[in-house]
Amino acid sequence: MKSYNFPDRYLRHADYELVLAVDDGSSLFAADATFHRTPGLADAAWTSFRSHNLPDRHLRHANHVLRLDPISSGSSAVDRQDATFHVGH
Repeated sequence: MKSYNFPDRYLRHADYELVLAVDDGSSLFAADATFHRTPGLADAAWTSFRSHNLPDRHLRHANHVLRLDPISSGSSAVDRQDATFHVGH
């Protein structure tokens, strides 16, 4: 995901945490910085983001950090809420 404030940087996962990084042109960078928008795990009217290269993990916030965690319909309600975002237009 491309940063709005820093247009030369992208959200990329590293060790399951999200960081802002400059695209190094590698295929690994592209895979780490690609997320698939899906119906929200806690509310289908909202949005969740599934990792491209770790498809069993979703973007979520926990303890003030964005990270990738394995979250499914069997996860706790809090886990699903933490992985569900309202995307404004």
